[in-house]
Amino acid sequence: MTPSEPTPQQAQQELIEEFEMFDNWMDRYQYIIDMGKQLPTFPEEWQIDELKIQGCQSNVWMHHHLENGRLHFDATSDAAIVSGLIAVLMRIYNQRTPAEITSTEPSFLADLGLDKHLSPTRSNGLHAMLERIYRVARSEAA
Repeated sequence: MTPSEPTPQQAQQELIEEFEMFDNWMDRYQYIIDMGKQLPTFPEEWQIDELKIQGCQSNVWMHHHLENGRLHFDATSDAAIVSGLIAVLMRIYNQRTPAEITSTEPSFLADLGLDKHLSPTRSNGLHAMLERIYRVARSEAA
């Protein structure tokens, strides 16, 4: 992380401030969808069962590698809102050390209201993606 990059906590706070600009949840959902459209291209050869996240209503694949002590994640989904949720997670957890990831509680879920405004199936999928990120970080830290 360069000095100009926000910490995971700062990234969460920035997201909260961005969401506060919107008066209603339709606008927030649209913002999440727009964030998902900015995700990097996910190679087709990574869309395999080993990288698929179980527990998501839509198809979600997540690839990771460790480089210079930092975990780099790539992920994609066939659902627009889920791609946006991936983008939210990437803002907070991508390019972090395993220790940074495991010590960063997902307080943004409640702070943004995602815990109350996502359908149960989307919420389950979000938690499945978070669990994969944490599991990878714990494994790399071991």
